[in-house]
Amino acid sequence: MSNVSYHISNLLEKMTSTDKDFRFMATNDLMLELQKDSIKLDEDSERKVVTMLLKLLEDKNGEVQNLAVKCLAPLVSKVKEPQVETMVDTLCSNMMSDKEQLRDISSMGLKTVIAELPLSSSGEEESFVLSKLNIIYSSSRLSGALVSFHSSLLSSLLPQLTSPRMAVRKRSIMALGHLVPCCSPALFSQLTEHLLTELSKAPPTSMTRTYIQCLATISRQGGHRVGEHLEKLIPMVVKFTSVEDDELREYCFQAFEAFIRRCPKEMSPHVATITQLCLKFMTFDPNYNYDDDEEEEEDSMDIEDVLDEESDDEYSDDDDMSWKVRRSSIKCLEALISTRRDLLLSFYSSVCPALLARFKEREENVRADVFAAFSTLLRQTRGGSSHHSLITAGSDSVMSREEEPAVTMLKKQVPVIVKALHRQLKEKSIKSRQGCFCLLTELAHTVTGALEQHIPALIPGIVFSLTDKSTSSTMRIDALSFFHVLLLSHPPQAFQPHMQVLLPPVVACVEDTFYKITSEALLVAQQLVRVMRPEVDMIIKCVFVSKVFSVTLKRLKATDIDQEVKERAISCMGHMVCHLGDHLRAELQGVLTIFLERLKNEITRLTAVRTIALISASPLKIDLSSILPEALSVLGSFLRKNQRVLKLGTLACLTALVTHHAATIKPAALEPVLSELPALVDESDMHVSQVSVTLLTCMAKACPSSLAKISSSVLPGVFRLVHSPLLQGGALAAILDFLQALVLSKTSNLGYSQLLKSLTDPFHSSQSSVDGAVIHRQSYHSVARCVAALSSACPKETPGTVAGLLQEIKSPGSPESARVLALLCLGEVGRTGSLGGSKEVQGVILEAIASTNEEVKTAASCALGSMAVGSLNDYLPFLLKEISSQPRRQYLLLHSLKEVISACPASSLSPHVESIWALLFQNCECQEEGTRNLVAECLGKLTLVNAAQLLPRLKQQLKAGSPLARSTVVTAIKFTIVDQPAPIDSLLKDCIGDFLKTLQDKDINVRRVALVMFNSAAHNKPSLIRGLLATVLPHLYKETQIRKDLIREVEMGPFKHTVDDGLDVRKAAFECMYTLLDSCLEGLDVLQFLDHVEEGLKDHYDIRMLTFLMLARLASLCPAAVLQRLDRLIEPLKATCTTKVKAGSVKQEFEKQEELRRSAMRAVAALLAVPEVERSPSMADFANQIRTNADMASIYQSVQGGEGGGFGPAESMDMS
Repeated sequence: MSNVSYHISNLLEKMTSTDKDFRFMATNDLMLELQKDSIKLDEDSERKVVTMLLKLLEDKNGEVQNLAVKCLAPLVSKVKEPQVETMVDTLCSNMMSDKEQLRDISSMGLKTVIAELPLSSSGEEESFVLSKLNIIYSSSRLSGALVSFHSSLLSSLLPQLTSPRMAVRKRSIMALGHLVPCCSPALFSQLTEHLLTELSKAPPTSMTRTYIQCLATISRQGGHRVGEHLEKLIPMVVKFTSVEDDELREYCFQAFEAFIRRCPKEMSPHVATITQLCLKFMTFDPNYNYDDDEEEEEDSMDIEDVLDEESDDEYSDDDDMSWKVRRSSIKCLEALISTRRDLLLSFYSSVCPALLARFKEREENVRADVFAAFSTLLRQTRGGSSHHSLITAGSDSVMSREEEPAVTMLKKQVPVIVKALHRQLKEKSIKSRQGCFCLLTELAHTVTGALEQHIPALIPGIVFSLTDKSTSSTMRIDALSFFHVLLLSHPPQAFQPHMQVLLPPVVACVEDTFYKITSEALLVAQQLVRVMRPEVDMIIKCVFVSKVFSVTLKRLKATDIDQEVKERAISCMGHMVCHLGDHLRAELQGVLTIFLERLKNEITRLTAVRTIALISASPLKIDLSSILPEALSVLGSFLRKNQRVLKLGTLACLTALVTHHAATIKPAALEPVLSELPALVDESDMHVSQVSVTLLTCMAKACPSSLAKISSSVLPGVFRLVHSPLLQGGALAAILDFLQALVLSKTSNLGYSQLLKSLTDPFHSSQSSVDGAVIHRQSYHSVARCVAALSSACPKETPGTVAGLLQEIKSPGSPESARVLALLCLGEVGRTGSLGGSKEVQGVILEAIASTNEEVKTAASCALGSMAVGSLNDYLPFLLKEISSQPRRQYLLLHSLKEVISACPASSLSPHVESIWALLFQNCECQEEGTRNLVAECLGKLTLVNAAQLLPRLKQQLKAGSPLARSTVVTAIKFTIVDQPAPIDSLLKDCIGDFLKTLQDKDINVRRVALVMFNSAAHNKPSLIRGLLATVLPHLYKETQIRKDLIREVEMGPFKHTVDDGLDVRKAAFECMYTLLDSCLEGLDVLQFLDHVEEGLKDHYDIRMLTFLMLARLASLCPAAVLQRLDRLIEPLKATCTTKVKAGSVKQEFEKQEELRRSAMRAVAALLAVPEVERSPSMADFANQIRTNADMASIYQSVQGGEGGGFGPAESMDMS
């Protein structure tokens, strides 16, 4: 023995030589030694040999590596099990390495080791081998390395399913589960057929369990692949649910759950069958009799609760496995609810009552699953109703009911839900109570206010969970969290009668030592303050105030507590001061002093700012004079901080202070604030600018004397903002208010004429620029609005201003910018109706429209429209007459008419509708597309004035008109679909199907505008078209196909250019598809949708860009469906990513191709974010190709780190 050890030690020493020949010869000698039957190694030698051979696998010389692998085969039979474990563990770890050569050599070594372990060995060795297989296959990265062994692995594993040992069978199933995602379709079919064949032989129950378990596992792991075999599998599994074996039934329902989650579409024909089975077996409890009468009595008799629990124990013996059947059937139902929102209404009629009946379930774990399933039903209902919230808000009640029938059905069930749950809220079982609170929270979120009538029934349960000494911290937090949601979603009056009961436990929780309980309790206390006094004139009990005040003050004063508690104590006390400040008397000043301290503290300053803003706006008019001067100084310093949220909060706080406490603020106290404002009024952050200007407006109204020095500080910044091309919306409205307030404040040096001069001066210079930059078109409109605002604030100045504007327009020496601005100002002043029907003004406008200068003509058109809005009866007849008599100016005059129709109220327009309608239809067949589109927009917006009368007339024109007229009418419908609820919605819903029939029109242009209209409906009002998808989608998909009859060749000199007349229609169709993904996903057959996306991936540049976006969206919305089509989708992506532009191409071609590649790579990044995607061999190959190609790797990294980072986690693909 010692000679052998000595010889082996010599060989091992030579293996460490730097000479590769020495290492080779020593390894070869070792192999010869190990092949001898007589050799026996001691434990130390075993360990040394194994360690050295595993080290040689990483040798630089390939021949030495190969010899080391060959040594492993004889070594397996010479060493004990712990050493074999070491070998397998190390080889598995090596196969996770980044070095490809080491991965390959280790996979060969592992195959060698596994092959040498005899299958007929003891159960322990079988178990050992299978556990190692489990390790190998749990890494999806190894799928590529072991593809060649898949067939032999399958044939080795299948016999193990019949092993007498349960552990071996289970590990075999796990190994098969890891094999399934990466094996070939043929092998997958072989595995499925084997299971079907074995199940059809009616094997013993224990074997049947194994096969059904295996089916569930391969469905979970293989996902979509099971879909094509379901027709054979489902009847087989259904048959086995009738076998009297609880574990087998459990496995059957687990298999159904896996099928439903992984293949929802293919399971559609079987949903009814499986639902019935679930409903049948969710009540399967042969060892227990649920007595409904006893349950009723238990509502009023607490003693029987204890007796009932004791009797439960008698039935819950270890032999009863029926609870597993109930639990698996309920989980299967939950899977159905979560994957089939389209069946929500049928679930409410069939599944909902059954789940409610099971709230009385005796087994705690099963009851928790019942609550979880019902919570899923509520979440699906909320998902559906929030999806339509934009459409239904503010629309008539009939429309609302049509949009949310599931919510209507849920409301009817609320009393039953509360009745079933309120008793369980008092049970000792913490898990049950947590489930109840979770479910009730979902209910409160789904149907706001639904629990108002049932609050008296719920309060005892909440109080019990807050006061019971055996209750855990988590339980109290859950109870407080639910109570907070309840308070937020229901009116204060519902809780007022119960304050005596509710307040003490909440106060006790505020004093709790655990910070999370204190934090939640403070949120609840804050809402209870609102409940105490929702209105100022209400009388409240002082005892309530003192209870909450004392505990909150204690937390407010403490400095050594958690930050969340500090912030919530500040907020809670702020609400107390705001709502109950008149009851705090002497304590008030002390509280305000603490707020000032918290304002100076960096940790709590943001919460303190918001709290002071709340208090300052209190209807109780709280006296803040004691802290105001110092608070203003501190708030002023916050405006220069680099924290945007703090700036916005501070500005809002200052606005509230100036608005409500101007009398106690001295002008000098505002100087620290005013000195910081110039830096904030800047186009780099329009929202901060808007809030800053709003603060200035409040100062101009409340403390005008404080703005004495404004002309040299803030005002230049305001004018720069007016001249900015980014100014619009809220920021512009804030500036208009400010200028009006400023001119009315009569502050020195800031009169009407000075402000007007500052606004218009930049437009009178020959360069027409602001600070050296050319004035943007938007600036003209902004300045015009400002001039009109000043004019309306000072009506005495208006005639002089109008005269000056007319002079500016007429003067031949005026620069173009000044004339354009004067015209726009005239229009905006006229919009207020202050011009009347002046003939001079009409003449000037017509002359300007006839100008040769395009900018002047456009401005004149805008001005005429604006003036007509202000004086409809004076200008509209004149405008209509000009449109009829001046065909050359028609386009500009139609712009004016569009402005009139858009801006005038329906009541003013009604008398003129017929004359406008007739005029528009005279021009609806105009050859000029731009004019037709304007006519269509006017028609659409005019239809909104009297939809009931005009919509049928539009519909009639579809039959009577030419292709041009039809395209105008369909485009007009697009403009009737606005994103806000409107009276026309219900009428449109009834007739939009007739307009969508134009998708079958013979004229390609009509089909294109019909697609654009459909896209607008899908985006703005999806409820209009959801019910029509089944009929519309085939025509939509038809337009995505390339039609060769629409492709023609055009000769351009010596060159031939291909023109595709169908491209615009296809683009419109794909744009519709992209919109439908967001608005009507539940109405789409995603696999059919993907067929057309796949075709688009090979189409024109513009369409490919769209389909890449769609693919990325689909990867996050419907990953299972994308995985089913993955192999077909990868090829076009790969083709795009690897295509290179010809060397002699122009720069634009290079840029287009680069953008295409980046878009394709974003889609790839989205696909790689899908879990388990790299189990697909083709995807794994492509991912590897990206990794190894420097050019593609750099594009991938840029889209991951930049704009593509939103698609999914970068870790799904290792770029090292």
